Amino acid sequence: MSALAVLGHAALAPLAADGTAPTNYENLSYFGRDPWWLILIKVVAVFAFLVVTVLMAILFERKIVGYMQQRIGPNRTGPWGLLQSLADGVKLMLKEDIIPTAADKIVFVLAPLLSTIPAFLAIAVVPFGPADNQVSILGHRTALQLTDLPVAILYVLAATSIGIYGIVLAGWASGSTYPLLGGLRSTAQMISYEIAMSLSFVAVFMYAGTMSTSGIVSSQHSWWNAIPLLPSFLIYIVSMVGETNRAPFDLPEAEGELVGGFHTEYSSIKFALFFLAEYINMVTVSSLAVTMFLGGWHAPIGLVSVWSGANSGWWPVLWFVGKLVLFMLFFFWLRATLPRLRYDQFMKLGWKVLIPASLVWLLAVAVMRTMKNQGDLDRSHLVYLLGPLLGVMLVVWIVSELRYRQADAREKAEQAAAAAQPFDPMGQGFPVPPLPGQAPPAFTPRRPRAALVGALVESADGEPETAGDTDV
Repeated sequence: MSALAVLGHAALAPLAADGTAPTNYENLSYFGRDPWWLILIKVVAVFAFLVVTVLMAILFERKIVGYMQQRIGPNRTGPWGLLQSLADGVKLMLKEDIIPTAADKIVFVLAPLLSTIPAFLAIAVVPFGPADNQVSILGHRTALQLTDLPVAILYVLAATSIGIYGIVLAGWASGSTYPLLGGLRSTAQMISYEIAMSLSFVAVFMYAGTMSTSGIVSSQHSWWNAIPLLPSFLIYIVSMVGETNRAPFDLPEAEGELVGGFHTEYSSIKFALFFLAEYINMVTVSSLAVTMFLGGWHAPIGLVSVWSGANSGWWPVLWFVGKLVLFMLFFFWLRATLPRLRYDQFMKLGWKVLIPASLVWLLAVAVMRTMKNQGDLDRSHLVYLLGPLLGVMLVVWIVSELRYRQADAREKAEQAAAAAQPFDPMGQGFPVPPLPGQAPPAFTPRRPRAALVGALVESADGEPETAGDTDV
């Protein structure tokens, strides 16, 4: 935490309009002044927003995926199938709750709660509107944000990291092999991609000069961070899909390998809690993407110039929810389009591509921000700085592509050599299937029963046997 706090120091903040002093966007004086009943109303409102968003996301995911795969989605429960998600939730609550005999019952029951509660906590610091342009709720002026912290993004990372304990404990407490393997695989996956996600956030800290969510959104009044920090934005997009165990990165729940992953032994409301946590995490990472890179509650670029009230009142909630819906649609599109990756390909992408690229880009951002704050950098110097960086990235990409092609050619040569050798299914002392490229031996069917009986009768009569009868 201390290292990230140093990186988010005001010395790394963007310059003011006159280019003389850094601008401080961190102003937390608007928070902590609401009465307790207003805080309770905001908590219930945020909770209801998450639950309703999850219900609608499940429904529209099934609708959209069904449309993309040319089939009919849910259309029976309620008008146009709008109550299907609610019916599924009621069904899961009423189903029989089964606990395996070999399970650690206490941990088995607590694991779904440990996975779901942190998912709800992370949304507390996400701003739905500007803190300085407060709205009126029952006669009290308040910000459209539950609370904010000087290290709000670290709070989100800490809250979402706790959820992995629920998955690990669920796999271990089930007392079964497949859930244990799914829990271990999910642990490795979330650790790998959370590193890349955190590194993409560090570039935003340095660019905005603060780690509070309201300050980061306020710093994007001119342009969104996705434009100057495009590499960080792309790295975060890939990392958030891996962090939420969604297709094509849904390896902890691979049905063909692990039956159902860490929640194989769960049923009824416990399974529903894991399902709820997954979709809430989708909403959380999408909200972070909107907050960190797409301007948060800010209106679309160019709209403020023609409408001065676009970022006042309750309108920022509409802009925020609209951007959030786009990210949710992105999740649904990925599930309907891309196949699941192999586990080795998935881990290679995280450790050998995303993390090194994040470190290189983070170094470049730190150098440019420091030189700009000291007055030693202008736009003409960016060509000299970004040119060698892009050249190095191009060389690394070409070398990795050549190595991949060589490995692919070597694998194909090995398969061709294996195919050239005669295949003996009993060569190892037990029957084995043929490898790719190998052909099983030709199968000679037995002669028909009538021919066999005729040959035996002819042999009994003393007539000479044909050459084909000797192998009967």
